[in-house]
Amino acid sequence: MKKIFIASTNKGKISEIRSYLAPMGYELFSLLDNPGIPDIEETGLTFEENALIKAKAVFDVVKIPVLADDSGLEVDLLGGRPGVYSARYSGEGATDEKNVTKLLNELGDNVKNRTARFRCVIALYDGMNERFFDGVCEGNITFHPKGKDGFGYDPVFMPIGYQQTFSELGVDVKNTISHRGKALLSLVKFLELENTM
Repeated sequence: MKKIFIASTNKGKISEIRSYLAPMGYELFSLLDNPGIPDIEETGLTFEENALIKAKAVFDVVKIPVLADDSGLEVDLLGGRPGVYSARYSGEGATDEKNVTKLLNELGDNVKNRTARFRCVIALYDGMNERFFDGVCEGNITFHPKGKDGFGYDPVFMPIGYQQTFSELGVDVKNTISHRGKALLSLVKFLELENTM
């Protein structure tokens, strides 16, 4: 059985990744399984840089292929913020709730331009090769959080073509249209091709 290490402690993210890779027969591990691996400082200026920083740092410890992602929300009215700073947007001690509150406060009552996108870049690193897989989901920011499922900015992100936020849509629908879902589909296609060679 092939092994892949997921460089994350985010339970929602790990669950979403597992839903794609476990059916392919991969044995999956994560930072939750190895609490001794220290936090990795994301010093990159792009999603690609941050994903690769995490993948390489974790590979140096676990010595099996590592999958790391960096993703975030880009809001047009805010010049692409929060971007690579999405998880820590509200500063030290940031939580999902604090980040969402800061975002909604910055957007205020602006009704004309609430367009945004979730962007995800996955890096797969095996000690020699770097591969990147990306996905984007376009949408709009709601005025108030809606829904109980999901994590991060899911309660305020309404994808184009839907009248519900990611939190309201549920994991099955979200996985088929989300930025991470699209990046994971690209990864799955790559892994399927690799397994046939």
